[in-house]
Amino acid sequence: MTEHRATIVWNRQGTEFTYKEYTRDHVWKFEGGSEVRASAAPKYLGNDALVDPEQAFVASLSSCHMLTFLALAARDGFLIDNYEDPAVGFMERNDQKKIAITRVVLHPKITWGGEPPNQKQLDELHHQAHEHCFIASSVTTKIEVAPPA
Repeated sequence: MTEHRATIVWNRQGTEFTYKEYTRDHVWKFEGGSEVRASAAPKYLGNDALVDPEQAFVASLSSCHMLTFLALAARDGFLIDNYEDPAVGFMERNDQKKIAITRVVLHPKITWGGEPPNQKQLDELHHQAHEHCFIASSVTTKIEVAPPA
């Protein structure tokens, strides 16, 4: 098993510490030195120029699916030149009446560098990518792959 660490750093930056005044801006620090400036979603008084946790959650699911899909496609001998996914997460009330990201719809647009898989093979690649994605296996959010537009 592996461990994955992140350090979240926030400070008041001299603002008043009242609900409407304190800054939501903070930094995510990762092993290896990467840093991401983040904030709350604008609806929750965050900075719309920064990534928010809900966006990061959707990106994490999409990224994991893509990385797993690429590995499976390479294993099966398919050549992919480009993969883009404008994924969408839906925040709504779940069965327990709590606000949650209940559903994420992936919209992968794939440019194949060689012979593409047939529809059955493509569906199976996406199914297997979902089954083997560590993040998808860790959440209760429903994850769908939309058919190509």
